[in-house]
Amino acid sequence: MVNFNGKILDNDTLYFNHNNRGIRYGDALFETIKVVNSKIFFWEEHYLRLMASMRILRMDIPMNFTMEHLESEILKTVLDSQLESQPVRIRFTVFRDTDGLYTPNTNTVSYIIEVKETASPFYLLDESDYIVDLYKDYWVNPDMLSTLKSANKIIHVTAGIYAKENDLHNCLLLNQKKNVVEAINGNIFLVTGNVIKTPPLSDGCLNGILRKQLIKMLSKIDDYTLEETSISPFELQKADELFLTNVISGIRPITRYRKKQFENTVSKKLIGRLNAIVRLS
Repeated sequence: MVNFNGKILDNDTLYFNHNNRGIRYGDALFETIKVVNSKIFFWEEHYLRLMASMRILRMDIPMNFTMEHLESEILKTVLDSQLESQPVRIRFTVFRDTDGLYTPNTNTVSYIIEVKETASPFYLLDESDYIVDLYKDYWVNPDMLSTLKSANKIIHVTAGIYAKENDLHNCLLLNQKKNVVEAINGNIFLVTGNVIKTPPLSDGCLNGILRKQLIKMLSKIDDYTLEETSISPFELQKADELFLTNVISGIRPITRYRKKQFENTVSKKLIGRLNAIVRLS
């Protein structure tokens, strides 16, 4: 089932046309959200990121776009899809309403909530092979727009095609300064000894929800020092461990980058702490 502006529709219902600004100009934002047994993981963080992103893109925020109302719409869609007892992935898309060319005639918005069943209710550490390499055909701009979860993801799409053509599981994206920014579908963390690094938002990485959770978590663990700092490709092969994060899969260890094999010791330690945070939230 799909929720379009509060109305539950069948998946095959035609509910917007060729003038949709999300299709025409990528004039849209989205949140990817995990829901388990009708509990929304990190809902406040998702909501605040969406509101901040809408303001940056000059979208009007409807009066009924309260945290409580949107939560109820998400859970209504899960219930009507008969998945209230299953772990599900939500895509919550907000797009500016049809009208205008590059310059919109209005800043009012519509939204779509899509539901898809996913594998596990908890975050599990996948220790199977996971091979990555750099994607160097196009660069991420180191600016605020790159940090938003917008519908402008053509670099990530072409990187995904490159990964598929070269038998890779993922690609690492670079910005115009040739620093490592993120993966196709998540933020990156690098471990060397007891120092854990992740790129700063100023480098253009996504302002990830799970990235924020791990930064908060690591700040309370004395065993590690967290640094939000630029990461050069040269550092990747010197690292002890690399892992990716997103709200659906949690923490995903990288096993190989070029000829370098990585361990997953820190990932194993953090995945348990992450599940504890989810249970308590």
